[in-house]
Amino acid sequence: MENDYVLQYPDLMDGKTIMYNHGFGSSAASGTVKLIARTFPNAKVVAFDLPLHPADAMALLRQKVDEVKPDLIIGTSMGGMYTEMLYGYDRICVNPAFQMATTMKEHGMTGKQTWQNPRQDGETEFMVTKALEKEYKETTEQCFTQLETMTPEDKAREQQRVWGLFGDKDDLVHTWGDFTAHYPQAVHFHGAHRMDDSSFINGVVPVIRWIDDRQEGRERQIVYIDWSTLVDNYGKPKASLHKAFTYLIERYQVYIVVPAPTNCHDDLTHAAEWIEQYLSTPAHDHVIYTNQKTLLYGDFYIDMKPDDNLLCTAIQLGSPDFKTWEEVITYFSRLS
Repeated sequence: MENDYVLQYPDLMDGKTIMYNHGFGSSAASGTVKLIARTFPNAKVVAFDLPLHPADAMALLRQKVDEVKPDLIIGTSMGGMYTEMLYGYDRICVNPAFQMATTMKEHGMTGKQTWQNPRQDGETEFMVTKALEKEYKETTEQCFTQLETMTPEDKAREQQRVWGLFGDKDDLVHTWGDFTAHYPQAVHFHGAHRMDDSSFINGVVPVIRWIDDRQEGRERQIVYIDWSTLVDNYGKPKASLHKAFTYLIERYQVYIVVPAPTNCHDDLTHAAEWIEQYLSTPAHDHVIYTNQKTLLYGDFYIDMKPDDNLLCTAIQLGSPDFKTWEEVITYFSRLS
């Protein structure tokens, strides 16, 4: 059911099945399962207690995906590592632990441990031994292997089904290089190793929106936002920019348009870093560097000084009709 008091997206993943694979020492009773179900009230969310031994966990997951046939699989940490190997499905690997044995050693996981969430079998404790660490090392060595044996066509198709999301404050797992050596769709989001509501909504939901749009063949109207409309005189986001950007990305295909000065490459780097810091995941691969705005074809172009020859409806931020981003929000809300 929809809930007016929490942020929900009933139109996303509507009628679809999302499978969640939890991290090490957790269970299907993880709060992340509840968060996913709450965010997508019209989707079916399934999760399973993963066995401690990795070979058993992979066997269970392969059995479950055959039974459930999920439309999307989301795995975090250890679950992200397992998720990479569930080929043939759309998948999101969040802070995937592709070096589990090393992580276990470096972070003092050897010895008696307590399950972080209730388990269906009632167990509350488990042991991490050197033998178990070896099992995880052997399992993680299987990551990416099937992908690399595929034909170029099949590999390219599989790579488009997988996203890697990496928290910029993750102090536990650092596998960006492992992932990007095999998959191109890797994104940083603002967050730590464990997802909270903010990192999920701002870092994961935008990617789920892209996946759902692709699955549905959904084409949204295009909104271009010019670099000049983003930054205030102090180098910070203009007032209500975040509010407007959030509103627009939920309804449109949004691109940031940045000048590309040939003789000042530092400007390109500065813009890229600013966009990653303040707009983060939703702007991933949605930045266009050009000095020729009039070549862009779309539906709307938001600019401080729109060109007369734009191939879309011009919205001039700072004009009497659109003094601030609040007026832009009002304009688009009346269109919907």
